[in-house]
Amino acid sequence: MPGLVAFGRRWAIGSDDFVLPGAFELFVRLVWWVGILAVYAIHKGQFNCPGGGLLHSYLLVLLILLASIICVLSALVYISMQGTISNPGPRKSLPKLLYIRLVLCLPEFFWAVVGAVWVSDGSVHCEKTVINVIIGTVIASWVIIIFTIIGVVIVFDPLGGKKTFYLTDNLNRNLESSQSGQLLYNVKNTATRVWEKRIRLLCCCIVQDDDHRVAFTSIAELFRTYFSDTDLVPSDIAAGLILLHQEQDKMESCPKEPEEVLCHSPSSLVTDDLDVELENAAHYMLFAAAAYGWPYYIYTNPFTALCKLSGDCCGNRPTDSDITGSDRHNFHFGSILKITGLQYRDFIHISFHNKIYEIPFFVALDHKKEAIVVAVRGTLSFEDILTDLSADCEDLTLEDVLENGFVHKGITQAANYIYRKLINDGILNQAFTTAPEYKLVIVGHSLGGGTASILAVMLRNSFPTLRCYAFSPPGGLLSKSLADYTKHFIVSVIVGKDLVARLSMPNMEDLKRRIVRIVANCSRPKYQILLRGCWYEVFGGDPDNFPTELDGRSQDALTQPLLAEESLMVRRSPSYSALEDESHLNSPPQYPRLYLPGKIIHIVEESSSKRLCSSDIKYTARWSNETVFSSILISPKMVTDHMPDVVLKALNSLSQEHGSCISC
Repeated sequence: MPGLVAFGRRWAIGSDDFVLPGAFELFVRLVWWVGILAVYAIHKGQFNCPGGGLLHSYLLVLLILLASIICVLSALVYISMQGTISNPGPRKSLPKLLYIRLVLCLPEFFWAVVGAVWVSDGSVHCEKTVINVIIGTVIASWVIIIFTIIGVVIVFDPLGGKKTFYLTDNLNRNLESSQSGQLLYNVKNTATRVWEKRIRLLCCCIVQDDDHRVAFTSIAELFRTYFSDTDLVPSDIAAGLILLHQEQDKMESCPKEPEEVLCHSPSSLVTDDLDVELENAAHYMLFAAAAYGWPYYIYTNPFTALCKLSGDCCGNRPTDSDITGSDRHNFHFGSILKITGLQYRDFIHISFHNKIYEIPFFVALDHKKEAIVVAVRGTLSFEDILTDLSADCEDLTLEDVLENGFVHKGITQAANYIYRKLINDGILNQAFTTAPEYKLVIVGHSLGGGTASILAVMLRNSFPTLRCYAFSPPGGLLSKSLADYTKHFIVSVIVGKDLVARLSMPNMEDLKRRIVRIVANCSRPKYQILLRGCWYEVFGGDPDNFPTELDGRSQDALTQPLLAEESLMVRRSPSYSALEDESHLNSPPQYPRLYLPGKIIHIVEESSSKRLCSSDIKYTARWSNETVFSSILISPKMVTDHMPDVVLKALNSLSQEHGSCISC
């Protein structure tokens, strides 16, 4: 629902968000009140000890204060349970209850101080049980006060004062007037600065230079643009994701049409080609995973990795000219050796240097496949995250290539950095001098997969036989013309419902539109959605059939937004308007629709049989196209399907299955 407006500003919490925290506090207060009442009743005539008079007054006032707070909390929880996410009308009296609750915090704070003074008074010699109860009461009071302060800080919206203008006067103001135009400009400026400060705070532990400052501003502008046209609080987004997940599961459980099943039946030639590429992908995924160094090796071998690295790494270090960047205790290089199974003499160059737009990579000789492998590391640091989030588009200009188009700015700059190192520093010349008959293969996972793809485009003219394997690359990478061009030499591998492979600005706008629509049209209270959703995610079961305002409407009416949906949109952004047409070609010019690189292999989990100590998962793979990844799928596996160990496990499973079929 629209954010709660109190004290003249908007807060990052809805009026229906007080049910669960309010119910928890109400339970604590009730137990507390019953306990104090029991103590007071048992020791009613035993307050003749030194300081007992103050104790009697303290307990009596505390009982009255707790009873008042319990009454207000009960009303607060009851009012917060009324209405739906998009219908806050039944909750219009909630701000007044909040004011009363906050007023009661003052005597509670004062009485907590009085209790602390009484407990610390050395002249008090009352019964030890009573003193312990008072100590517990004082501690509980201070804990609740501290958590209340933390909660207020968390839900404080720095743009609350500005956004109130944004919400109430949106329909009435005349943007053509210089005064209103300047005011709107100030709101946008303030929002960008707030996001920039948040990003700087998150990245406070890294050295910041001009590249970082430019990236901070660009990313802040991206977040400001994305969130400026909706009035959703975080719990609304959580409820929307829960509803979308259950709606999606209901759709997947529906039987497919026969025509839809038949269209995925591949020819024998295509199947043979797929098997070859899967075998190659399983082999080269080891290099892409190895680029992560010791974090990946320890993650996949938690009990033995440190012992193996400590014992083996010290003697297997290449000469200083072969390696750049920091590799303390030689753990990174030792892990690469363990994962790939290569010898240190097989490595031409290793770079652990990591800055924004400059990511680690290594070049090695793969004698098994007779290839020179360039492996690019994926996201593993704050600098890499900033590279990922620099999602502006820029032109990729290449000589003798007609299919120029838009590319992801941050990833392209990372590819440019590696290109300069490979060509200008003579790394590839050295590699081909050592093995002139070998072919060039570029691999990477996640950010590394996207960088490897753009690097392959840059090197394609110089190395016509080049091949690239991009594992779980970002979805918003190449324009349509470049994506089609790369189908000749790039293979992308996607597992399941991988989120990153579907990430692009148009897809994020589409997700926002779907969240707004399903949240606005659901006729259940938010707390029911969250509780039922948590149960469904943890314990499974059948998706809940939440009634919505869409039920019973005609097909023509479904194409028009409801008033409730419009109330959650502060103003229509160009992206939202474009997506409302259900056209993926009319994206805003700043963020045109970008696609995955090359031919796409989509690996999905076909069946899973869980045993006592392990689970046996069966995978199936097929050629896919970019339209399959034009929408973000909500699932608990949307993150785990992206992890490199899961990708490698799926590829090894398919490769072993193919090998066993051949032997049979």
